[in-house]
Amino acid sequence: MSPRERVLSALAHKQPDCTPCDFWAEPPTWNRLLAHVGHGDRDRLLEDLGVDVRHLEAPAPPDRPIGDGLLQNFWGERFVLQPTPWGPMREDVKGALAGAKTLADLESFEWPTPDCLDRSTLRHQCLHYDKYALVYGFADVWQRPALVRGWEEFFLDMIQHPDWVHFLCRKFTDFYLEDYTRAAEITRGRIDLYLLISDLASQRGPLISMDMFERFVVPYLKEMITRIHSLGGRVLFHSCGDVSSFIPRLIRLGVDVLDPIQPASPRMQPEGLKAAFGTQLCFHGGIDMQHLLPHATPSEVAAETRRYCEVLGCNGGYILGPAHFFQPDVPPENIIAVYRARI
Repeated sequence: MSPRERVLSALAHKQPDCTPCDFWAEPPTWNRLLAHVGHGDRDRLLEDLGVDVRHLEAPAPPDRPIGDGLLQNFWGERFVLQPTPWGPMREDVKGALAGAKTLADLESFEWPTPDCLDRSTLRHQCLHYDKYALVYGFADVWQRPALVRGWEEFFLDMIQHPDWVHFLCRKFTDFYLEDYTRAAEITRGRIDLYLLISDLASQRGPLISMDMFERFVVPYLKEMITRIHSLGGRVLFHSCGDVSSFIPRLIRLGVDVLDPIQPASPRMQPEGLKAAFGTQLCFHGGIDMQHLLPHATPSEVAAETRRYCEVLGCNGGYILGPAHFFQPDVPPENIIAVYRARI
């Protein structure tokens, strides 16, 4: 099978020739891994690892310094860069609207438009990566609004100012509805998976009640999912943490693939997920980023990788990958072990 055929077979719940795989890594992790293999060619590295998926890029405006070491992106998210031996890592702080006192303060912010993303090379990227499955986007309709507002403020707003929350989620949703539509038109429907993000849970369980999920998240997820399907794509939905209680609702909304299946609790183990949802949902990720990958031996990583391939990959329905972006504290040998062990 070609890489794309392998992915599409798994997404159709058919057994591919081997488990398809994806690759997600923080910039310092890329630096460390490329130094380990002795060259700087990302495409060559992915090819050598046998990665079946490529992520299309539409660059956003550059982050800008706002003083005291803070950077702000085009949405108003703010962060600092923490040093690591392999390059800086982003650490979020309260966003540009944390001090907002009225709805007018939110309305007067300099909101970005979909014109700010540079999609000029998307068609070329599709041609260059023609044999691979393609992923596009970074659409977040709930968590990124919370980062711009500040998590504490955003949670209080859900009780005290629900109209503020809806205003923020509407801004992000409208942006990404248009962004995904333009990307599909430019690439002539070639995109296989569109990323949809909102972290709904901690490692112990939901961050919000099911009622709040229905009020503040579901309407915007539904719009995005409907649009993605109308564009001929599948929905790759990302939420960290123990999202087990949300999975039935996500399936009814039309989510096709769940990422990163963080093994944060017994409820998020592959055997239970496959038994409960394996005929209705595909899975993406799963290889533990907190304990296994940073601290285990390559042989232990390989054994866990085979477990996930055997359990979640039975009769298709699984794309192998880490349970979050590979972090810079993961030894390169362990990253390589994930891809060498897939079956």
